[in-house]
Amino acid sequence: MSSRRRPALPVRTGTSAPSSPPFPPRPTQAEVAAAAGRTIPDLVGPGLRVLFSGINPSLYSAATGHHFARPGNRFWPALHRSGFTDRQLHPSEQWSLPDAGLGITNVVARATARADELSPAELVAGGEILAALVDRWRPRFLAVLGVTAYRTAFARPKATMGRQPDRIAGVPVWVLPNPSGLNAHYTVDTLAAAFAELRTAADAGSRSSGTAADRPGC
Repeated sequence: MSSRRRPALPVRTGTSAPSSPPFPPRPTQAEVAAAAGRTIPDLVGPGLRVLFSGINPSLYSAATGHHFARPGNRFWPALHRSGFTDRQLHPSEQWSLPDAGLGITNVVARATARADELSPAELVAGGEILAALVDRWRPRFLAVLGVTAYRTAFARPKATMGRQPDRIAGVPVWVLPNPSGLNAHYTVDTLAAAFAELRTAADAGSRSSGTAADRPGC
């Protein structure tokens, strides 16, 4: 098992959509099953308002190469309803996020059928890699989508949702609910409300001087 990430996707500029196909076909069951252990390149770049970190890719996401691509995942609807994007993006449109100051990565890079297949040691190792990524790109906020994974990866057993009292690599941290459709504790609307709190903080940070992205790491 390797904890190394694949190279980040190149940051594209401009707002024009890809010519074809805008929405690729769904992978087959065989393609999804064959995606176990694969990784998806990080979607990162300079000047990010928020770097979102999932727990790890689903098999469906790994089969498509797109973050949060599994049908039923509420990430993209919540991102739109919270005001981060002006319309709901398809996972294949993830390339447009850096233009909006948004990025995506994962605590653990390898794809599994369920997040509970990850060991505590794997989450801790992934947290170290994520901290290094944050230190390199200096987003205004790091948002970890899953409080249980955050508690384990960063040894914060009492962490709760929302803005955290601690920073990672000098960058403020916000814990959001896991948007997976398996997380029945949250609806799209309650997820969007949680995302909107982060958006308000990120937007306020962009209007103030001396934000975390401008300061040296702690």
